[in-house]
Amino acid sequence: MHWSDVVAQRLSERGSKHIVSTGITPSGEFHIGHLREILTGDMISKAARKAGLDAEFVFIVDSADPLRKVYAFLDDSYSKYIGHQLKKIPPPDANGCPDMQRFAEGVSYADHFLEPFKKALKQIDVHPRFIDNFDAYASGQFAETSQIACNNADKIREIIERVSGRELSPDWFPWNPIDSNGSIDGIRVTGWNNPFVSWIDSEGNEGQSDVTKGEGKLPWRIDWPAKWAWIGVTMEPFGKDHGAAGGSYDTGKEIVELFAQQAPVDLTYEWISLRGQGAMSSSSGNTIGPLEALSLVPPEILRYLVASTKPNKAIEFDTGMGLVNLADEFERTTSRDFSIELEKEGLSRRQLVAIEDAKTALELSLISPREETSSVTFRHLAMLAQTKSKDEDVWKSLGIDGSIPQSMVDRLNRMRTWVHSNHFPDELRIAILEQPSSEAMAQMSEENIRLLPELIKSLRLSNWEAASIQTSISSTAKTLELSPRHAYRALYLCLMGTERGPRLPTILTELDQDTILNLLDACLQTKQES
Repeated sequence: MHWSDVVAQRLSERGSKHIVSTGITPSGEFHIGHLREILTGDMISKAARKAGLDAEFVFIVDSADPLRKVYAFLDDSYSKYIGHQLKKIPPPDANGCPDMQRFAEGVSYADHFLEPFKKALKQIDVHPRFIDNFDAYASGQFAETSQIACNNADKIREIIERVSGRELSPDWFPWNPIDSNGSIDGIRVTGWNNPFVSWIDSEGNEGQSDVTKGEGKLPWRIDWPAKWAWIGVTMEPFGKDHGAAGGSYDTGKEIVELFAQQAPVDLTYEWISLRGQGAMSSSSGNTIGPLEALSLVPPEILRYLVASTKPNKAIEFDTGMGLVNLADEFERTTSRDFSIELEKEGLSRRQLVAIEDAKTALELSLISPREETSSVTFRHLAMLAQTKSKDEDVWKSLGIDGSIPQSMVDRLNRMRTWVHSNHFPDELRIAILEQPSSEAMAQMSEENIRLLPELIKSLRLSNWEAASIQTSISSTAKTLELSPRHAYRALYLCLMGTERGPRLPTILTELDQDTILNLLDACLQTKQES
């Protein structure tokens, strides 16, 4: 079974009604590493519904968390907001400074980073129920669990110290109150008289915090199981940091029993890293945002990246040739007829599993109808986006008449963005010269020079289709008893100024024959005059 179906089977053993949850702290720009968590949750909820279960998918925005530090993308003026909850501080402007005007209009720091992520989720066909953690505290939804936690401070201390292997400070308490300045940093709890937590801040000011009104929050290791309890979470995927021995899941599954609930079914996933740059991090700025990724990659391919990779396997995201190879794999999968494959006799169990895995991964990836997704390959569209400046010329080359499906328009727009970005791989870049390059002409070998006039003659007689152009190049080289690689090198040097490049016959069919021949004539003349 596909990994999502395995989780769905585990859920079915615990009943028919389930809530699958994921969540993120909006401390900085969301990146595609975050998409692994939310796509994993989305795919599990879909698998659960496919298995006949009543499954809801929720996404928790941890906006009650404090600003931990002044991140690299923030102005130093944010230092005064350290310890303040993300829902209660202003968003950064383009220069990383607090944008007080937008804050007055109701846009918080948390909102600033959440809204683009919501837009990306719509594009990638993920539609969870959003739960704002700050609002949940303020509305009293954490009231019961907060009171239970404070009443059982000693039991929770014992669980955390025993399971995590670390000693808590003597004045530790399972509630972080907010001081009179709005910070939850540097405050010491001095007493508990349900529902009030007494405290003293770093300046000696004293006060009380009502846990039923969200005048503070539970520390993370208690906040997490508290959410499981009041929301009714029965399944949650999470990163390997939380799943490590003695980590927050290990302590959480014992703490949640104090709330008379059972820990959710777990699934630990590996992180997504950027090729050559390591794990993505919002705080360090080593990210590719989901909207940026979706400006380059069709959403189906991003979904396929997660669906086709087992959660315990790390993903290295590569916006260059790795993206091309991923698209090739996706396109091969879309072209498969799984019904025929599954009917073959003599299939081993391993072969059956591989076929079922690929079939389910594709089902979880598709957003548009399958025929629209597979109507043109990624590589071919990359070539057309470079050789055709007008969209209508692209559709004409593809033989698409009449109304153009919106999914195809979106694919071409993304491709043009990718082509003009610094992510586009040099191996696929097409740049036809307007006139001969003196540097390239100087690299022409004796074999290249011998071939050039004969190549021009042969290509002039070609009907300008890929197969005919390829035959012309190969036969010309064979006539002169030379390897075709000499002919291709001559053409690349003349047309692109490089020794090699993308598949030439296919490219030339999309370019004007006379323009290409005129450029080759000019190159020949340059060599004859030198």
